[in-house]
Amino acid sequence: MNNNSRRQFLKNTTLGAAAITIGSSAIGSLLPGCQSSKQITKVPFITPLLQQPLPYTYDALEDVIDAKTMEIHYSKHAAAYSKALVEAVKEAGLSASTSTEDILHQVSRYNATMRNNAGGHYNHELFWQSMRPASSNNLPLSQLAAAINNNFGSFENFKTQFTDAALKRFGSGWAWLNIDTNKKLFISSTPNQDNPLMDLSENKGFPILGLDVWEHAYYLKYQNKRADYINRWWAVVNWDYLEQRYLKAL
Repeated sequence: MNNNSRRQFLKNTTLGAAAITIGSSAIGSLLPGCQSSKQITKVPFITPLLQQPLPYTYDALEDVIDAKTMEIHYSKHAAAYSKALVEAVKEAGLSASTSTEDILHQVSRYNATMRNNAGGHYNHELFWQSMRPASSNNLPLSQLAAAINNNFGSFENFKTQFTDAALKRFGSGWAWLNIDTNKKLFISSTPNQDNPLMDLSENKGFPILGLDVWEHAYYLKYQNKRADYINRWWAVVNWDYLEQRYLKAL
């Protein structure tokens, strides 16, 4: 093999290996005029039907959420939603590769079983990712911080309004920070396992942050003191992850 042929062979081999390694979603970054795969894309987060691994140990959030509550919440309550959703999808004749978001966007077409379990699964998958071990100075980052200040006046005003939405949710449900189609942040709450992605939601939007205020999320440690649970929960909010969600929703 002459030197020119050898150089061309090595070039082709390298490009082929790179394509396999980075996958089809990033191949566009090698082509002229395409956005780099390292930049934030406008593709939303996708939630598969199967429950994903908890991103920390059961005791990682101790002093805010105790290990026993985390274990029961993740391995019993949340796992049941995922299992029932997979069964509901099969019964509805949908593909096993269907995303939870696809179902939620048209959930009014399905029965209550699909609605409750698709919502329950999506809400919990977001909830786990939205937390991390506690930090004493836990504040939002960069562009999300600026958006919160612009939309609510200050971070403290946002916390007050979000906490109020969580406290006033009667019975079981969720409090949400969302972004609407005009890229404006807003706070809402939903009953049971509903969420703002559902086509039948009163306040539609893309959820950036969700707080579970079902009693099973806090009762072992806080009993009926929901306010104590909410106030301490701010220390474990994963603002790094929420910044990613916010940027991808823009």
